[in-house]
Formats: sequence, C-alpha cells, structure tokens
Amino acid sequence: MDNFMQNTKTKLFTLLIASSLWACNKSATNTTTEGEATTDTSTSESVTLEKKWETEGNLLTPESVLYDRTNKVLYVSNINGQPGEKDGNGSIGKVDLNGKIEQAEWVKGLDAPKGMGLHNDQLYVADLIKVVVIDIKTGKKVKDIPLPEAQFLNDITVDAEGNIYVSDSSAKKVYLISGDKASVYMQSDSLERPNGLLAHEGKLFLVDMQPGIFYEIDKSTKALNKVAEGLTSGDGIVPVGNGDYVVSNWNGEINYLFANGQVKKLLDTKDAKINAADIDIIPDQNLVLVPTFFNNKIMAYELKR
Repeated sequence: MDNFMQNTKTKLFTLLIASSLWACNKSATNTTTEGEATTDTSTSESVTLEKKWETEGNLLTPESVLYDRTNKVLYVSNINGQPGEKDGNGSIGKVDLNGKIEQAEWVKGLDAPKGMGLHNDQLYVADLIKVVVIDIKTGKKVKDIPLPEAQFLNDITVDAEGNIYVSDSSAKKVYLISGDKASVYMQSDSLERPNGLLAHEGKLFLVDMQPGIFYEIDKSTKALNKVAEGLTSGDGIVPVGNGDYVVSNWNGEINYLFANGQVKKLLDTKDAKINAADIDIIPDQNLVLVPTFFNNKIMAYELKR
C-alpha cells in the first residue's frame, strides 16, 4: 500500500510538472494580427539584428521601402537628387524578396518621392507637395492629389478603413486623404519635425524627428500622447508584436522600442555613412528592410528575439 501511494504521488507530481511546462511553452508564443509569431519574453539582451542580404548599389537615393504582401514584391521610392527639389528625377523601383532589383525605375517622373502606402491595388506616394497615386497592376500614374499648403510631405500610412495619413515635416501637420478628399487631420506647435507614421490596430502613431519623441495621436481630440523618447531623427516605424516596434534613425540607426518605453539600439551604421530611412518589415520572415538613402541600396536584417 505504501509503495502504491508513493508511486501514485510520483506520477501525479510528474504530470503536474509536465502540465506546467506545457502551459509555459504555450503562453510564450502568440500570433499577432499581422500573422507573425512573436515571443513574449523578449529582453533587451535577446533582441538582435542579423544581416541577410543587400541589393546592388544602383537604386537612386532610396528613401522608403514597402512590402506588398499580395504580390510578393518590394516597392522602393527613389529620390534621385535632393529630398526637397521638384526636379522630375524621382521614381519608384521594384525589388524581389531576395534583394534582386527587378526594375530600378518602374515608374518615372516623380519629384522627391518618400513614404508609401497601399490600398485597393493603388500605391500612394508622398511626393513633396502632393500624393501620387499609381496603379500597381499597370505601373501607370492614375492621378495626383494635391494637399493644401503642403511643404515637405514625408511619410504615409493607411488604416484598416482605407484612410490615408500623410506627414508634413516642414508644415508640422498630418493630412488625411479619404476618398479623393484631402484635409488637415492635425497640426501642433508641439511638433518640430513630424515624420514616421503608423496606423496599427486602431491606433495612430507618429515619431517627431528633432526631439526624437514617439507619440500616439488621440483620434478623438488629436492630442499627442508621449509613448517614448530617445528616438532622435526617427523615420520609419514597424510593429513587431506585443506592443513593441522597430524605429529607424535616418542618420543610420535601427532601434527597438519595447512596450514599456525602453529603447535599445540594434544597428549603427553612421560611421560607415550608411543611412537608415523609412523601413518596412516582411513579417513571416522577421526581415527588417532598410533603405540606405545616399548608399543607394536596400539592406535586409533578420530580427532575432
């Protein structure tokens, strides 16, 4: 009887330990709305970037890269000159998911194209003082959408309802395009040089380059709610799950922003004079895509956690 009770206790203890381990393993990974697997236990020490590939150096001042999940291609905005010049030299290029340039100048005749967004098979491009709309099936420009009193349009993001938000770094504004109608969404003297935008899970985020502050914009009041600081020259923003984000520094840094506001520098290429402009991510590969501006390449890094 004593042996029976002892064996029973041992089996119950073993089952309890096994169940606990299974529960821990199950809770460590979840799936975000983007579909990427993410690890809840990421720490500052465990997050790193590993370079996977880079394009040839014949892109023309690439400022932004955008992943098209449906067509499995990357769009690249090429300024091909100075970022504030209306010169007609700008273009949009296409790169495959392994870094091979398919067309360096797929669509030509833009001025200084920067941030991009996709909606209903149309590519929206921030082009200095207007938004250029391109049909991605034909590669033809559909129309220009002028924005009132625009000065230096920079980034674009599209929310789940198809609303298009555009930052103006010089005018300190965020514009809204709904249908073909453009209006000023918000303007604040608290902003110094607004750049990166991200619409994500019903929220709207903005990074202000000069002070390096990461904000959430209250959609009801348009108030700026500070989430984090220490992101000087902040440019592109991508979500990576669990309330974490990767944010680029145009001068040549990639930073990891934890949900608790902690910032960790993952990459620094400033000494090599390689910029890090408006980034994107291929979620199912955890591949961060970095336009290098004057270095004329796209570089890809695997985010490891």
